[in-house]
Amino acid sequence: MVVPLETSRDAVLELMTQKNAIEQKIAEQGKILEVNRVGMTDPLVDDSGFPRNDIDVYQVRQARHKIICLQNDLKALMKRIEQGLHTVHAQTSSQRQEHLTSTKLQALELEEDGENGSASGLRHSMRAIRSQPVKPIAKVNVVSEGSPAEDAGIALRDEIVEFGTINAGNFRDLSQIGAVVRSCENRIVPVKVRRDGKLIELSLTPKSWSGRGLLGCNIVPIDSAQR
Repeated sequence: MVVPLETSRDAVLELMTQKNAIEQKIAEQGKILEVNRVGMTDPLVDDSGFPRNDIDVYQVRQARHKIICLQNDLKALMKRIEQGLHTVHAQTSSQRQEHLTSTKLQALELEEDGENGSASGLRHSMRAIRSQPVKPIAKVNVVSEGSPAEDAGIALRDEIVEFGTINAGNFRDLSQIGAVVRSCENRIVPVKVRRDGKLIELSLTPKSWSGRGLLGCNIVPIDSAQR
């Protein structure tokens, strides 16, 4: 059974919502530790082996336990998100190939019509196919030297058309791109950019490097007037 693309995307978005909720709960439990001025490994007894009287030992123990459980839940959820993103990407690639095949068949049919006296209709239809607009979702305003982004060929002022499974059809905000980056660390992410009016396909691998972040570039929303 083939799962519809929109259903797969909705499932990933639902998982992302669950991920945000878990991260919020971890942050809330972390505040309890901050109030008590302890971390996850600080001792809860004094030098004599008695419970410390400067902290709420019971509260700290409960918070630590909840954080550990939530972190395990988050780890499992991130694996599901990664699998979901790969599924959506595979389905998107398959649909893109099907669309390309369909377009070629339509062009052949139009060409046959042209040979039978419909050349003007062919030229008009082909112009319509070629003039389909490409909508960028973001642009690059900084690329650091020696970064994963530079290694992938990303350049200053590139307009991002697709980032993994994110495109104009499902893009809402930059947090989606951030989610793809985090879930695909050390994995290849297909990226399509528009540069000087030309579409360029790149392979970007988010990873740790000598600079900040996993990409080494800064991505900002593209002005609506430029879309």
